[in-house]
Amino acid sequence: MKTSDFYYDLPQELIAQDPLEDRSSSRLMVLDKKTGNVEHKIFRDIIDYLNPGDCLVVNNTKVIPARLLGVKEDTGAHIEVLLLKRKADNVWETLVKPGKKARPGARIDFGGGLLKAEVIDVVDEGNRLIRFEYEGIFEEILDQLGQMPLPPYITHQLKDKNRYQTVYAKHDGSAAAPTAGLHFTPDLLQQIQAKGVKLAHVTLHVGLGTFRPVKVDDVTQHHMHSEFYMVEEDQAKLINDTKAAGGRVICVGTTSCRTLESATDENGILKAGSGWTEIFIYPGYKFKIMDALITNFHLPESTLLMLVSAFADKEKIMKAYEEAVREHYRFFSFGDAMFIK
Repeated sequence: MKTSDFYYDLPQELIAQDPLEDRSSSRLMVLDKKTGNVEHKIFRDIIDYLNPGDCLVVNNTKVIPARLLGVKEDTGAHIEVLLLKRKADNVWETLVKPGKKARPGARIDFGGGLLKAEVIDVVDEGNRLIRFEYEGIFEEILDQLGQMPLPPYITHQLKDKNRYQTVYAKHDGSAAAPTAGLHFTPDLLQQIQAKGVKLAHVTLHVGLGTFRPVKVDDVTQHHMHSEFYMVEEDQAKLINDTKAAGGRVICVGTTSCRTLESATDENGILKAGSGWTEIFIYPGYKFKIMDALITNFHLPESTLLMLVSAFADKEKIMKAYEEAVREHYRFFSFGDAMFIK
């Protein structure tokens, strides 16, 4: 299976640069994975496709303002640091630009001394381990100095930080939003629950590994970066009970999907607990627990496009994507959604 098998041509102007005013007014493509049949709807119509007894599984991770702009203490050169993963209390694995200015021992100043840092090591793929020094509470300083780490294909400035956050975001730790969840409003979630659909929360802190391009020709040679996930006891029970009663487990986003598929055993039973997952789902994978998926439109040749192709058959997905391009759907993080049933 070649990476190029997952290429499609996307005009630049279809990449959504800004979130819509009303989250639930984005478009929704409904794809029947058995027939390949496609319907065009508005996202709030999702309620018509959910049945009493179904369970909607959301990822309640919260994006941290992980992008820090600073200067080198010795030269005053500008430097950008993106927080990826907390390794110890004040030590983070980071992505630093430009990397050549961030050798071990380099010291960086953010916010006129409010936050200081020292590069202590170079690790995988040139990432830097950085130790931070500050007075007070790190999260509060980060909130003051940090910017939302928008993907590189979004070039517009985000006016409201909360628009790159789901309405149910709870646990700090992501370097990117679980974007399928951005379409839900509190009102829509209330209507869905009033219909008899259960809502389960899991956590997967999204790392940038999810968005890294696949650089190998052979898909199976690609290595996923590990991401931390958490499934609470009561939420695992809710999801398992849904399955046992004949309801559908519907994942909101590829991150919820990857959490459930990582934590489910061979008998299709979801286990509570936490850990690190490197699960990479591509065609040929047998899904253990997910019955349907709400997701955005993903980058050509990406691991996320491979995941949806594993769920709904690559030919059907590529055809649906061609139709989305023809119909001028909006793509990627702030774009439109797809429901694969």
